[in-house]
Amino acid sequence: MKKLSHFDEAGGAQMVNVGEKPETARVVVASGAIEMQAATLAQIRQGSIEKGDVLGIARTAAIQALKRTSELIPLCHPVRVTGVNIELEPREDGQPRVEIRATVRAQDRTGVEMEALTAVSIAALTIYDMCKAIDRGMRITDVQLESKRGGKSGDWTR
Repeated sequence: MKKLSHFDEAGGAQMVNVGEKPETARVVVASGAIEMQAATLAQIRQGSIEKGDVLGIARTAAIQALKRTSELIPLCHPVRVTGVNIELEPREDGQPRVEIRATVRAQDRTGVEMEALTAVSIAALTIYDMCKAIDRGMRITDVQLESKRGGKSGDWTR
């Protein structure tokens, strides 16, 4: 098994030194979903949730959150994000849900996996917050990394 770089020889947590690594273009995609009642999804689509434009606010929250990822996750480096795309797609086939996809680009010495995962998570949490008065049974599911490109470890796809 590969050695985890966030621990020193004594097992203490450490922030990895990325200063010697070259800057490379990096692209990461993460996804997830929030499942809900059909009536909740219908209200989101109609724009009749009292708190406002659920998907627009969730998109903005996702972008804000990814820019603060290093403040939330203790050993995560601040990175220079160069582009973000947040997709929020209401789906009615099977379990009613909003599918969330974050594509994050950066030119830096370390990856943006945590930024993409944070964006997806916060988008889902924002949707939950805005709709909880009518549907407390919503469920956030399947938050995961889909792919990454760039960096020393190369490309990876689920």
